[in-house]
Amino acid sequence: MFSGLVAAVGEVRGIVRRGRGARLEVACRLPGEPLAAGESVAVQGACLTVVDPSGSSFAADLSPETLARTTLGRLRAGARVNLERALRTCDRLGGHLVLGHVDAAVPVAAIRPGAEFWTLRAALPATLAPEVAEKGSVAVDGVSLTVSGLGDGWFEVALIPTTLQATTLKERRAGDLVNLETDVLAKYVRRAVGGGRPGIEAWLAGPVDAAD
Repeated sequence: MFSGLVAAVGEVRGIVRRGRGARLEVACRLPGEPLAAGESVAVQGACLTVVDPSGSSFAADLSPETLARTTLGRLRAGARVNLERALRTCDRLGGHLVLGHVDAAVPVAAIRPGAEFWTLRAALPATLAPEVAEKGSVAVDGVSLTVSGLGDGWFEVALIPTTLQATTLKERRAGDLVNLETDVLAKYVRRAVGGGRPGIEAWLAGPVDAAD
């Protein structure tokens, strides 16, 4: 479980394919005690299990599901990634409840820089739209954000100066893919009222188009 408050930005050392999966290595210096093998870390919003930790890096294995549903398989050496350690029961929940289970990699439709605040618009597949509400919460590349605008096939979030400084979202451009996780509470409500997710596998497998 995570909060969507990025603790550090790491750098990808490399990614090596292993059969249908892959191993990712990240250089980082996360605050707190050293990382331990088996610990959970969110990388770009995807919950991964730490292997081979050292004082300045860790590795994590990427399953075929992770490669298919997230942007992690597209990372290259030198890429910067958002990192967050798993919550402890005594931690403040400053963002919202984030599982690190990415729903889809969606394209950025537009980035609108401002004097201080930026706006990011991203595509929203119809299969996930019932789980996103204006003024509700989403995680984009592992960052907890409030939905500031919503339309047919898209959603918007406002990026405050702290977010721009502490995460990789300032580096995103139109056409880039970002990892989207909808609110877990919305998922359970949808399930309780009988709504499924028809077509999500087909949407993930098909071409990805940015919203206008």
